[in-house]
Amino acid sequence: MPVNRHARGARHLVTKQIDFAYGHRLVNYEGKCRYLHGHNGLLEVDIAADELDERGMVVDFVDVKSLVKGWIDSNLDHRMILYRGDPMVEVLRGMDEPVYVMDHNPTAESMARHIFAKVVEMGLRIVEARLWETPSSYAAYREDG
Repeated sequence: MPVNRHARGARHLVTKQIDFAYGHRLVNYEGKCRYLHGHNGLLEVDIAADELDERGMVVDFVDVKSLVKGWIDSNLDHRMILYRGDPMVEVLRGMDEPVYVMDHNPTAESMARHIFAKVVEMGLRIVEARLWETPSSYAAYREDG
């Protein structure tokens, strides 16, 4: 599947993969994705460091799993991810279905950017987030500079 990207200025890079299932639909879209549907997604996060720590690591994979997978499991896994203005938000909430609401249309691109921001909030030096929506299609987000 994917190949690690190199972080500008960083000497060391690790990648953690996280599988999760989610549903979504796209508003203002004319294709099939305008309907509620689901994916078995694969998230990849690249974490960088200029130097290895005293253990010889960028970061312990266990810590990345605990933080990032923990957030994914609590917020996105087996949830319907919808745009705040989507009328299905209230319908599904009224049915007591698990919904995660985003400020943007939940495209793979928007989701990768959203997850990137959450990982930054966790204090990890993320270089790139890649969300594989299917085995042959992913969207990535990185902040250069």
